[in-house]
Amino acid sequence: MKLHFRKAIVLCTLLTSCATAVLSQSISSPNGNIRLTAGCEGGKPYYTLLYNNKQVVKKSFLGLEFTDKAQLSDLKIVGKQQSAHDETWEQPWGEDREVRNSYNELTVKLQEKGKAKRKMDIVFRVFDDGFGFRYIIPRQKGIDSLNVVDELTEFTLAHDAQAWSIPSNHTEYFEGIFKRALLSQKDTVCTPLTIEYEPDLYLAIHEAALTDYASQNLTPRSQADGSITLREALTPWRSGMKVYAKGSLTSPWRTMILAKRPGDLITSRLMLNLNEPSTIEDTSWIEPGRYIGVWWSIHKKQNTWEMGPNHGATTANVKRYIDFAARHGFSGVLAEGWNPGWGQGEKVTYLKAYPDFDINDVCQYAAQKGVRFIGHMESWGNARLIENEMDSAFAWFNRLGIRAVKTGYVGHLLDGKELAKSQYGIRHYRKVVECAARHQIMIDNHEPAMPTGLQRTLPNFMTQEGVRGQEYNAWSRDGGNPPAHTVTIPFTRGLAGPTDFTPAIFNFDEVVEGTHPHSTLAKQLAEFVVIYSPLQMAADAIENYEGQPALSFIETCPTTWEKTIVPSGEIGRYITMARKERNGDSWFVAAMTNEESRQLSLSLDFLDDGATYEATIYEDAADADYENNPYAMTIRRITADKNTVLSLKLARSGGMVARITKK
Repeated sequence: MKLHFRKAIVLCTLLTSCATAVLSQSISSPNGNIRLTAGCEGGKPYYTLLYNNKQVVKKSFLGLEFTDKAQLSDLKIVGKQQSAHDETWEQPWGEDREVRNSYNELTVKLQEKGKAKRKMDIVFRVFDDGFGFRYIIPRQKGIDSLNVVDELTEFTLAHDAQAWSIPSNHTEYFEGIFKRALLSQKDTVCTPLTIEYEPDLYLAIHEAALTDYASQNLTPRSQADGSITLREALTPWRSGMKVYAKGSLTSPWRTMILAKRPGDLITSRLMLNLNEPSTIEDTSWIEPGRYIGVWWSIHKKQNTWEMGPNHGATTANVKRYIDFAARHGFSGVLAEGWNPGWGQGEKVTYLKAYPDFDINDVCQYAAQKGVRFIGHMESWGNARLIENEMDSAFAWFNRLGIRAVKTGYVGHLLDGKELAKSQYGIRHYRKVVECAARHQIMIDNHEPAMPTGLQRTLPNFMTQEGVRGQEYNAWSRDGGNPPAHTVTIPFTRGLAGPTDFTPAIFNFDEVVEGTHPHSTLAKQLAEFVVIYSPLQMAADAIENYEGQPALSFIETCPTTWEKTIVPSGEIGRYITMARKERNGDSWFVAAMTNEESRQLSLSLDFLDDGATYEATIYEDAADADYENNPYAMTIRRITADKNTVLSLKLARSGGMVARITKK
């Protein structure tokens, strides 16, 4: 990634040991709106936070609890370091090309008061839109291993508030519905945790740079003074231990975004900025794009994963998809079920194909058409299988011209023993992405840990599932995803990073009675823009796209962007979004709503001064309705400029998209 330094000011001071029991240090955001104070009281470090001179985070204690031998306790502040940083860096792909990284940093140096005098640092970074902090225990005498029993991190909010979350103990693969309720009424939850703290203040708590540690969860507890303490609840190993480390330890960043509007949570790049720069020097082989696949027809029971009379991943069928992709501007074709291991008792392997799928022929045919085959590696939770075969498999895929692979882990426990979001799983996912990078393979990870911005460091880590996606609209016995689901995801799961939701279903026929996409056709188009993934799948079977005018929008819609803005939105109710294409002047605009119809005004004031555009608008017809008339859609063209205000009438669970091209 390229660095464009605007300025880099480093101010370092060292404060000598102080004998006082309580010593606090403060640091502000570059614009001065956020002020964080860190201190130590009763041997325990803490922090507080003011936003626009109003307390948001009350005294919140910090720390790590280890096994007795390595226990660090009764700490005091012995020094500090402060610095400021301001740069702009460029993403090889993403929702914005350039990312501003401006923060003030405070490192609080702690040491035990007893004879051992072991040390720990807590590093705070304060941005204009939030903050992050992490624990660092350097190598030192007396500490050989660091086995974390618990993390004592707290976020103590000054008062209760409504929040959207999924429960961590009852949601597999993060595939749940984000529900709104008071924090005080919630059990332990996964992050991101999105909070409507006050009418003009929204918070999002998550983590960044999770690489060799346990995933974060939070347990809310009401306090006598009306405040709410969110306590860290790390995902354990089977042994009950949370984290194993040798010699030194660096935790992920604990993060909080603060925003006046819900849409500003989406456009924050705080989490990306807390990850390390790219370790891949040449990213030219990393290619975002839209693709199709033999996928929805399997979920709809028309094809099978395993070989048989209705096998989806046959040579002939995949070539049909390649032909379609070439005709309509798709860069890739996915086929699940191409390799042995899907039938009962079959041994899974990624080093050969089913007899009715000639992978060499398919890849050569795709290359002739300017399309790439996308591999699939379902492990059934057998992480060791992937680790044992991935080096050989990725090398083979590379020789075939495959540049993207979808990995999967359908199974309650990895290798039958450990949770996927435990340190065991985090280590595994990192190994896979690093191995893939060595063979120039992009990864789309399903049944993952929750993303934490690692795509900055390893930009071949393109997208992940970790969401209740479109497939629930094919077979879920609860009827599928409710209308509010896709206007909640951008403000919740979407804050963690790219989301492989698999949008753009054009045929709502049912296999399971009552189960289908609960949206209009225009809303399915809007999902393609709003729910971000650099590898974006138009998920329906190609038969349902043939002859459909709505496909003309997807044919031209990019999956990596110059700039993203969110003009308006309310969590769980509606959202509007505008994205500018890279290397061009066109904008792609989308809006969608929940089960309520909605009239919206959308200003195009983000367009260039003095320029004239043609806007092609795909929108709900006047009689569209997600239950009674979901396919009704109109396409119109207007001339527009930055003074234009679009009047949008969204049907119930409806939507619109527009392609706005400079004349």
